[in-house]
Amino acid sequence: MTEGVKETFAPPPAPQPAALVAKVRTLAPSMTRSMQRVAEAVAHDPAGCAALTVTGLAELTGTSEATVVRTARLLGYPGYRDLRLALAGLAAQQQSGRAPALTTDIAVDDPLADVVAKLAYDEQQTLADTAAGLDTGQLGAAVTALAGARRTDVYGIGASGLVAQDLTQKLLRIGLIAHAHSDPHLAVTNAVQLRAGDVAVAVTHSGSTGDVIEPLRVAFERGATTIAVTGRPDGPVTQYADHVLTTSTARESELRPAAMSSRTGQLLVVDCLFVGVAQRTYAVAGPALSSSYEALVHRHGARRSRA
Repeated sequence: MTEGVKETFAPPPAPQPAALVAKVRTLAPSMTRSMQRVAEAVAHDPAGCAALTVTGLAELTGTSEATVVRTARLLGYPGYRDLRLALAGLAAQQQSGRAPALTTDIAVDDPLADVVAKLAYDEQQTLADTAAGLDTGQLGAAVTALAGARRTDVYGIGASGLVAQDLTQKLLRIGLIAHAHSDPHLAVTNAVQLRAGDVAVAVTHSGSTGDVIEPLRVAFERGATTIAVTGRPDGPVTQYADHVLTTSTARESELRPAAMSSRTGQLLVVDCLFVGVAQRTYAVAGPALSSSYEALVHRHGARRSRA
């Protein structure tokens, strides 16, 4: 691997129709306002937009044909024709019985029962969107790297730091060497020790957290395999990532900050990584899981006896 330069890979396949709305939710915050109008139009009315030419969609959204084409490409389609096909497929899926979207903004005076229902819906939507948009090719490559790693370092700050700890604890339970770093100085000093055969994972929803990007860059330059778990596949963190795993998030509101919904998608990706690695290393992972369970079972029993 050339220092500081990512290898060139073939472009990923265009998203399936079911993943289109999730892709719009994920990328809309990083789009220009004119591109957002195009993206919102195709997500809200796929059937209507599928019937429009590129000129018609540009007129509908008050943008230009070039903006429509750029939006289609940013969403993962080679051109507008491919986006129209996906829109037609999405419209057909919706007409086959899919439930309409719900409005889940939480108000200050909402009853707790409504809060529970709205949060549950948002969590379900985030999980579904993350699953629909997750590139299983990238996921498989990340699993392979983790399963064969000499050592894994995981970087995350704040809510993403909790996710980093969760991944580390899971890897430790199946006998792998892993460390979570939320202190940016410690993360960098540890990243310096990584080399080929090691893995570094950065967890950052924004994709632009400097305290996470810096150790990933150092690990990348030392030859370690690098993985980014992020809600922004076009964010700066991906510059130093060999494999990018994209998460989705529910719409942010005053009572539901991004850290809440982003954590849901991140934890799904972590669980997918863990299960994939456990499958690949089951001869070691199976006994390790049993041993860790047996080491703790008496503590759970003691608590039950005191209850």
